[in-house]
Amino acid sequence: MGTTTDLWKVYAMAIDDVTARLGRICAALKEKSVPFALVGGQAVALWVTTRDPAAVRTTKDVDVLLQHRDLPRARAAALAVNMDYFEVMGVGMFLERADPNPRHAVHLVWAGEKVRPEYELPSPQIDERQELSPGLPVVSLPGLVRMKLLSYRDRDRVHLTDMIEVGLIGREMLPTLTPELAKRLDSLLNEAGR
Repeated sequence: MGTTTDLWKVYAMAIDDVTARLGRICAALKEKSVPFALVGGQAVALWVTTRDPAAVRTTKDVDVLLQHRDLPRARAAALAVNMDYFEVMGVGMFLERADPNPRHAVHLVWAGEKVRPEYELPSPQIDERQELSPGLPVVSLPGLVRMKLLSYRDRDRVHLTDMIEVGLIGREMLPTLTPELAKRLDSLLNEAGR
């Protein structure tokens, strides 16, 4: 095992790699005029940053919301930054040519389509986004909350709790949700004492 300094350097390099990958794919999609929005952990990090940058958790995932019809242009954009399109177990992704590891991929989520057949609702539409930072479209807060409540894995509950803790999500959102999603959010709000 390396020294603390060595481990910190490796950790910082991994964060830098994710940040570089995110920047490259966003710039490439923008260059080709492909509508997109960040979703998943990166979207959570950006939303949390609007309230409390110290509360942000790091995440290795880069998830991008795209319209299925824009896949050919998105593939061309990815190719321009040395990423190839692959589909693994039904999930579309852009893999780095130099590091074709699905853990380091840009995962694609199709706008207006269900991520899983059993999900109650589809993903947000591509126009359900906003720029929290110039040139960096992020799925809207209501859209992100719905996505996290639909998935509801451990990491999704943690992300939702982070957004609750910084005051992005409150009880006012409950009436905008389906009964099942409202029940899930109510449970998290109760756990957080909100």
